[in-house]
Amino acid sequence: MTGTEATLVVIKPDAIRRGLAGVVFSRLEQLRLEVIGAKAVHVTRALAEEHYNALREKPFFEELLAHLQGLLHNTNYVLAFVFWGPDAIARVREVVGATHPEKADPMSLRGALGRMTTSGIMENIIHSSSDPQEAEHEIRLWFKPGELLREVSSATTPVKAR
Repeated sequence: MTGTEATLVVIKPDAIRRGLAGVVFSRLEQLRLEVIGAKAVHVTRALAEEHYNALREKPFFEELLAHLQGLLHNTNYVLAFVFWGPDAIARVREVVGATHPEKADPMSLRGALGRMTTSGIMENIIHSSSDPQEAEHEIRLWFKPGELLREVSSATTPVKAR
C-alpha cells in the first residue's frame, strides 16, 4: 500500500469519438476514489508535446501528438480527471490495463475497448499516470492551481506548457 495519492486520467479523443467516455468513467468510478478535478480540455500542440516529452525521440512521437490533439479522430477535446485516494495510481492502472490493447487484460478498459484500426492506429482510449512522480508532473501540467478540490503535492507552480 502506497497511501493516499492523486493520479491523472485522460479520456482520449478516440474514446470520445466512439461514445465510450461514460463507460470509461463508470468503470473508474467503481474504484470509489474521490474525483478532485475534472474538465474538458482542448489539447494544444504544446500541451501534447509536454505530456509526451519522455517519448520525444520515438519514431511514433508525431502520431502520439496528433492522437492526443484529436487530429486523428476529428475530436478537438479530451476529458481530464484527477482521482484521489488510497493507492489511486496502482488501482487506476489495473483497471486501465496495458498500453497496447492487444496485450492488455481483456477485462481492463484498454483490453475490452481499445483496438488497432485497419490503418494501423493504436486506439488505447485512456491515459493514466504510471507512478507518483509522473502523476505530480502531469497533474501540474493539466490543472492550474485552484482547479483541484484539494492540494495534492507540495508543488504549487504549474508546469509551463498549456
